[in-house]
Amino acid sequence: MDTTEIVKKIRQIEIKSKGLSENVFSGEYHTAFKGRGMAFSEVRQYQFGDDIRSIDWNVTARIQEPYVKIFEEERELTVMFIIDISASSEFGSKNRTKKELALEVMGVILFSALANNDLFGAVLVTDRIEKYIAPSKGRKHALYILHQILSINPVGKGTDVSVGLKHVQEHIRKRSISFVISDFIDDSNFLESFRFLAKKHDTIAIQIVDSFEQTFPNLGIIEFQNAETGETHWVDTSIPEVRRYISKQVHYRFEKLKFELRKMGADHILLNTADDFVKPLYLFFKKR
Repeated sequence: MDTTEIVKKIRQIEIKSKGLSENVFSGEYHTAFKGRGMAFSEVRQYQFGDDIRSIDWNVTARIQEPYVKIFEEERELTVMFIIDISASSEFGSKNRTKKELALEVMGVILFSALANNDLFGAVLVTDRIEKYIAPSKGRKHALYILHQILSINPVGKGTDVSVGLKHVQEHIRKRSISFVISDFIDDSNFLESFRFLAKKHDTIAIQIVDSFEQTFPNLGIIEFQNAETGETHWVDTSIPEVRRYISKQVHYRFEKLKFELRKMGADHILLNTADDFVKPLYLFFKKR
């Protein structure tokens, strides 16, 4: 993808994401993700019905009239995106690849965070850290993150989500919202790293899948190639038992991940490249 195509793609993502974040997700995002707590705002005179525990006794003693402390939600959040850009993210059998869907979903969350004046950063991972973008604010920073994802030429081909999880754990000290976007075709022990991250940070796994993975079609005898290892296998997909076996293994992987994440208190969203992501993402925000 050349520079002109990258700029055009970023502009398309920005227009669509801003439209969705302003018209659909802005209120839901604000409600779903709370600030770090309550911060002192001001004092005012005591009014009938105020909680006596909120009385500021120092001010009351000085002025000789009862005053209460007013607190407001400390709204500013840090939002981190851990994005899997391994070779398998380039796969897509329908209208878009997994990476393209990941960018669309990320764009909506990114511009919702921007509208709420939150900090946001990203970790791009394969089987290593490809790029770390420290949290900051503003439209320029949002566009910079999208540009890096679209323009980067990854060194690694495999997937090890755990390196990104550990990186956030080590570099983001304050509690954050961490979105982990991947197909989770990952043989590393990433669940252990997920568990450690979820203890401190509000962690959400967004699993991107392709329709071929959920319901494998009859394509006759085809050659499978693992995009990350280059290994190839010939498979006769005309045999119903073979198709059922493939789909069963994929379904088991989905359910196991969902179960393990629920046990550790992390959220899970499953999105398909063939489907509209707006409804499941909206329902997730609404549920929270």
